[in-house]
Amino acid sequence: MIQIDYAEYDAIHSEDFVFDIPNGHDCWLLLLTQTPAIFLVDGECRKYPPNCAILYRPGQRIYYRACEESYANDWIRFYTDESYVTTAPLPCGVPFVIHDPSYCHNIYRLLVTEHILNNNFKDISVDHLLRILFNKLLESYNYKAVSPLFLDLNQLKLDIYHNPNKEWTVSKMAERLNISIGYLEDIYKNTFGVSCMNDVINSRINLAKKYLVYHNYTIAEIVTLCGYSNIEHFFRQFKKITGLTPNQFRKSPYQLCKKS
Repeated sequence: MIQIDYAEYDAIHSEDFVFDIPNGHDCWLLLLTQTPAIFLVDGECRKYPPNCAILYRPGQRIYYRACEESYANDWIRFYTDESYVTTAPLPCGVPFVIHDPSYCHNIYRLLVTEHILNNNFKDISVDHLLRILFNKLLESYNYKAVSPLFLDLNQLKLDIYHNPNKEWTVSKMAERLNISIGYLEDIYKNTFGVSCMNDVINSRINLAKKYLVYHNYTIAEIVTLCGYSNIEHFFRQFKKITGLTPNQFRKSPYQLCKKS
């Protein structure tokens, strides 16, 4: 069970802000920083970059302060006996970098909304949101060789899947990130386990399947809508990924979708 004591996002404090609770809270505290800050870790005050998370268990000393003109964070204070929190393999009292801060920030906004509105299914919603948040924190904490371009790569992947029909090429993607083609291919594959051009192909075939199932476009129209200039090239890639021709896929969409 989760019981939120207090939650806030985009909390902003002045440059003289200090938060010092020697005996800690009687509940859990989870912070997501938006600015650099100084934290007391192992008896020493250390400066940490923005977009860090830090989890304090009940009764643990809490000390952090601003180190620039202002300090901003998202934070939640809560009670729980859920094992995904109490036994989470996360360090308590030690900040670590979050590799998808905007995603986590959006979860905080939803948690605050649920806490304030107090809807009928608030407890279930809060539990699910907090589980997702802890999953994202675990992903960040366990992510080892993170590229400095991690956020840019994430945005590139999202743009590929949001706009499959664009004229994606490795050279254009590399130019967008201001890196060499070879370096892009290496870090993209290391980050996502698939090459950037294979992601382009996958995004286009996913879009084609949606058009085949839910729209009445002709195959020729779908080829153009999915960013292909050659219908034979589209047929080859579609069959390689799905094992079916577009026409075969369209004839039994609900049965065939399960196979692809």
